Amino acid sequence: MKLIQNTADLSAYLAADEVIDHHHPVVRETAGRLAAGAADSYAYARAAYEFVRDTIPHSQDSGDLRVTWRASDVLRLGTGICHAKSHALAALLRAEDIPTALCYQRLTHDDGSGHVLHGLVAVRFHGAWHRQDPRGNKPGVDARFSLDGERLAWIPDPASGELDHPLLYAAPHPAVLDALKAAPDRPSLWKTLPGAP
Repeated sequence: MKLIQNTADLSAYLAADEVIDHHHPVVRETAGRLAAGAADSYAYARAAYEFVRDTIPHSQDSGDLRVTWRASDVLRLGTGICHAKSHALAALLRAEDIPTALCYQRLTHDDGSGHVLHGLVAVRFHGAWHRQDPRGNKPGVDARFSLDGERLAWIPDPASGELDHPLLYAAPHPAVLDALKAAPDRPSLWKTLPGAP
């Protein structure tokens, strides 16, 4: 699949905003700690990915009812769904000047009732975009950081109406962000997350 930037300006994929708040002290401190142990930007990107994937539980897996959406809050509270974890990873990567986009897959709801957008990121290395899924592993899910072929949590099943969206967003999709901001808890969020960007 060819990934398509929704803006030609590469600097947009380094920007900070209210969601990807990479100038926040919590983000800067976490990025600094991870960067101290990394030999280069590639090693840093892998370390940031593994940090978000492995040390911030997906709230569905952990049973945490809180809804986070701002990167600094995801890092501070240590919880989030796929979208929130993607925001945190994007902030950590952008904090070290690694262009990072948000992207989406349309997947079947866990209960089989319709579809929902799944959030992940794409990082730019060697002149190309590479998708990464920091959702968090569990039985049946083995996502890994890779610039040599995708190692995502899920491969969409077109027969079930699932698909990869090729657009790379510099900021979270408004429909996703609105749902995250409005939800009082995760069970409520499950009912309002969009099925398409």
